[in-house]
Amino acid sequence: MDTASGVRKKEYSPLDTLKEIKYAFFPIGASGLTGILFVLFSFCQGQDLKAQDPLRFEEEIRQLKNRNDTVWDSDKPTLVFTGSSSIRLWEDLQDRFPDRQILNTGFGGSQASDLLYYLHPLILDYRPEQVFIYEGDNDLAEGKRPGQVLRTLKDIKEEIRQALPEIPIVFISAKPSISRWNLRGKYRRFNRRLLRWTHREPGLWYADVWSEMVTERQLDKSLFVADGLHMNSNGYDIWEKVINPLIEPKPKTRNP
Repeated sequence: MDTASGVRKKEYSPLDTLKEIKYAFFPIGASGLTGILFVLFSFCQGQDLKAQDPLRFEEEIRQLKNRNDTVWDSDKPTLVFTGSSSIRLWEDLQDRFPDRQILNTGFGGSQASDLLYYLHPLILDYRPEQVFIYEGDNDLAEGKRPGQVLRTLKDIKEEIRQALPEIPIVFISAKPSISRWNLRGKYRRFNRRLLRWTHREPGLWYADVWSEMVTERQLDKSLFVADGLHMNSNGYDIWEKVINPLIEPKPKTRNP
């Protein structure tokens, strides 16, 4: 706190500095930087021993951004859907919401910490009118606690708010699945905490896909493909039903 002005100053962590360095070098892909960034990221994430190396997604993010850049019309208001494979595999996302420009920047296997690392190429560069985020599923499955994941989602929210103060942010609940049904208690705890947080914070919304995919505490197994983790079109029908009411009804002029 600046005692003279009463204004709270942002305190930068080593990870903040790392992200700024990373984004500065992102377009040119400096090969010698990768090892240094990995060491720095590991140091900055020292308090979270279960964090994975975000640099493993480097090439995937580059290709994803190039693909989206070719179809994105910067003159039209944009909605960004991002997160892990449940978003990445939503192949008919644009067709389900045909009156909006949708960018799908999902990347499979990601955790919330990975999205935080790549916020610029996946969200902020497109200055969206609204963003939908699905992260936490892989985090919980890999052993992170609900509180750890929530803290990272709060960091994501803060970063978005710094750049785009007014946009609505929708956090999609962790979904149930056949392959991870043994973790259902942990997932429910996470969803309850996510719900409470989003209800307290102005401009945040909670999309409860969990409750729609479970009937009388029994998982609807007909919603999944053979791997028991990812959804078929029936599963995405439910997601569409849950998400559609949360889309801003009247597009604004796009963010400057």
